[in-house]
Amino acid sequence: MAHSSQGSIGVAVVGTGFGQKIHIPGLQIHHRTEIVAVYHRDRTQGEAIATTHQIPRVCQTVEDLVALPEVQAVSISTPPFLHYDMAKTVLQAGKHLLLEKPMTLTVDEAVELYRLAQDKGAIAMMDFEFRFVPAWQRFAELLQENYVGQKRLIKIDWLVSSRADATKPWNWYARKDQGGGALGAIGSHCFDYIAWLFSPIQRLSGRLSTAVPTRPDPITNTQKPVDADDICCLTLELADGTPCQVTLSAATYQGRGHWVEVYGDRGTLILGSDNQSDYVHGFRLWGSEQGQPLQELPIPDRLAFPTTYPDGRLAPFIRVVDRWVEGIDQGMTVVPSLREGVASQLVMDGVGRSHQTQTWIEIPPVETLL
Repeated sequence: MAHSSQGSIGVAVVGTGFGQKIHIPGLQIHHRTEIVAVYHRDRTQGEAIATTHQIPRVCQTVEDLVALPEVQAVSISTPPFLHYDMAKTVLQAGKHLLLEKPMTLTVDEAVELYRLAQDKGAIAMMDFEFRFVPAWQRFAELLQENYVGQKRLIKIDWLVSSRADATKPWNWYARKDQGGGALGAIGSHCFDYIAWLFSPIQRLSGRLSTAVPTRPDPITNTQKPVDADDICCLTLELADGTPCQVTLSAATYQGRGHWVEVYGDRGTLILGSDNQSDYVHGFRLWGSEQGQPLQELPIPDRLAFPTTYPDGRLAPFIRVVDRWVEGIDQGMTVVPSLREGVASQLVMDGVGRSHQTQTWIEIPPVETLL
């Protein structure tokens, strides 16, 4: 695999929903990445997007895209059911990959992509943005410094209203077979940061529910059934023995937002944001030692984003691209890699099995699969 010199890296973008909001602007802002092509199965729409963003080439298949010599790397932000085939095409061509979460639909698919990236020497990375948000990075440092001491309980609430409105149209997000649902959309992030901040998940019990059972299909003008979850209630046991309670919902009007609470024998840390419209902007951190009142903790300037943008997701995405470029330059795997994607997928699959069987599920260490 050729390493790039310090010149620009030619990137193709696949997926133009979230792609147009975050991937295209982020890759265009980054000083080392240049978008050389965009994929859209509809040529007219593809050309409109290319014109808007001044992208030179449009391809209607991923195969055509990876055949372009100027494409060294590809970012994929399509719905989850398309990830496996598209990522496989990219990796088989030996191109570097930046992949949106959730990685795939099953852990077997995820493992196959991981092995393919290893075989091809491709630098493949997951877009787990929370690892790159300043308040989260400070939270991670304090945990490393043993601020809370021996952990007693971790409680995570991620309660938002993005799918609360029952008139929102039926689409892939309503379909379990296409990777829709809150478990894939937000649970995938959650399982990644639990492993990063705390310890791998060893056992779990999970219940998935669908609060909005039907949604209007604008094409057929009928109500169609929803079988993807919009609420997940999970009890996790971490490898270090800490109990962890997680409630995820995309269907809660005025839900409290995204909060991670850690209670230990020395102290307490609380990280949270009640911002309903932006899942990155607005995080603050509070701490208490030895039972003192909680107080807000400062986030050091050294962790701050060099620039913030109206859409909070853009600054951490640019940091993800930074890390990816570093990996491509050095020919080195960078975290969060596909290994972290497999680990998150392993837990997602476990939650599905727990829900179906109504039992506790053991989650094997990710190394045993790779």
